[in-house]
Amino acid sequence: MAVFPEALIGGYPKGLAFGASVGIRTAAGRSLFGEYAAGAIEVPGPVTAAMGEVAKRHALYLVVGVVERQGGTLYCTVLYVGADGTLLGKHRKLVPTAVERVIWGSGDGSTLSVFETPIGCVGGLVCWENYMPLARVALYEQGVQLYCAPTVDDREVWIPTIRHIAREGRCFVVSSCQFLPRGHYPVRWLEAATDLPEIPIRGGSCIINPMGDIIAGPRYDAPCVLTAEIDLADLMEAKFDFDVVGHYARPDVFEFAVRRK
Repeated sequence: MAVFPEALIGGYPKGLAFGASVGIRTAAGRSLFGEYAAGAIEVPGPVTAAMGEVAKRHALYLVVGVVERQGGTLYCTVLYVGADGTLLGKHRKLVPTAVERVIWGSGDGSTLSVFETPIGCVGGLVCWENYMPLARVALYEQGVQLYCAPTVDDREVWIPTIRHIAREGRCFVVSSCQFLPRGHYPVRWLEAATDLPEIPIRGGSCIINPMGDIIAGPRYDAPCVLTAEIDLADLMEAKFDFDVVGHYARPDVFEFAVRRK
């Protein structure tokens, strides 16, 4: 399985505000948004078909962060592609963070799913969705084993977050973050960006085992490919003393439901 970062296709425009402030939108901002929307993809569509061809050629499961376009709305979406080339499904980010809400719409419960595959139950959340306890529980209840966390959060405090998720959910976590130097920005992005450092997104991808131990990464100073071999038997061993939706749950005390429409 290969896991790619949030908004890898379509781009994460860090530092841009698209000319929006409370009660005001500028013509230049609308123009910039129009260009950004043109780089988004339809799901399914030609780009997802090309992903399927790559996945099938290499017998590889793909988890890819994209900017999805449906009608006049963009979504921060993660695609799940099977090793046979089929599009297994997608997840739309439930709550875009802060100014992301200017350019992305909100997802809903219909894409809060995991996918059963021969290599394990695959699912995940995007960036700061991972701070939403109930969203995590929705995945734990579905038996997620390979928890994918595409992100652009390159801060050191992100690492304790995903280590906690691995230990809480007793699952493997793969967090993939872009490495994006300033020089890779489109010219118009550079013109519109404010307070942009030389490396706007510095990476920090890593892989965590079900006990919360880091088994690959993080890497912050260059683009890279991290790899790890895992054993699904570790999942049951980890749940020996803690299963958040099993013997450590208290359904007599707590109720939980997800609206999947």
